[in-house]
Amino acid sequence: MQIPFQPEVFGITLNIHLILEYLAFFIAFRYYVILRRKSDDHINSGNRLSIILGAALGALIGSRFIGILENPLVDFSEANSIQLLNTKTIMGGLFGGLLGVELAKKIIGEQSSSGDLFVFPIILGIFIGRVGCFLSGINEFTYGNVTNSIFGMDLGDGLLRHPTSLYELVFLILLFIGLQFLRKRANLKNGELFKIFMLAYFGFRFIIEFLKPNVFHVFGLSTIQLLCVICWLYYSRTIAKLLLGWKLR
Repeated sequence: MQIPFQPEVFGITLNIHLILEYLAFFIAFRYYVILRRKSDDHINSGNRLSIILGAALGALIGSRFIGILENPLVDFSEANSIQLLNTKTIMGGLFGGLLGVELAKKIIGEQSSSGDLFVFPIILGIFIGRVGCFLSGINEFTYGNVTNSIFGMDLGDGLLRHPTSLYELVFLILLFIGLQFLRKRANLKNGELFKIFMLAYFGFRFIIEFLKPNVFHVFGLSTIQLLCVICWLYYSRTIAKLLLGWKLR
């Protein structure tokens, strides 16, 4: 199979990344619905819907905003402006969704933590989306730097690059397994599973960004890395509590 993978159906070239992106949303939501039916959700349906809407709106705004900030020095021509408006990143979506949920909960007066049910559907959705990123090769700005390591792959430009999407797929599998273990074996309070997911995923992305050809840096860090630092600061109290309070059953 050649990367970028661009299948044709009836003479029409399909955007495999876009297809898998929509599929990721659909499958992740269905997975969430199944998990909610099997769980004793302490949040009523009306409030849960408000939380989901808050998450969706926050994710939409956050993904676009951080996507634009990844390359703020671009020439604002008509073509580039359209491309910028279509730029999005899962990192901005996750953190924007988090802020959207917190705002929605404050508006409706919901005090309970709401994130744990979303953890595994989010991981599954990211996994499917990253498959699309890998198959798109250099057509999506998720590829890595040129490398001479044994992991180097030709992603469509004739150069051996770090397949960072594949690295992330491996990490997501390990994260899924690890969080399932913690869910069953650790004395986690409600909401802590989501916080651990956010800390782990943002920590991984902070590291993997060093393998990507980012073009805009502040204090030597990319926009995504700065967002990762902000996320860790946001959860700084949680980090301290988890380090001091974990007990396995």
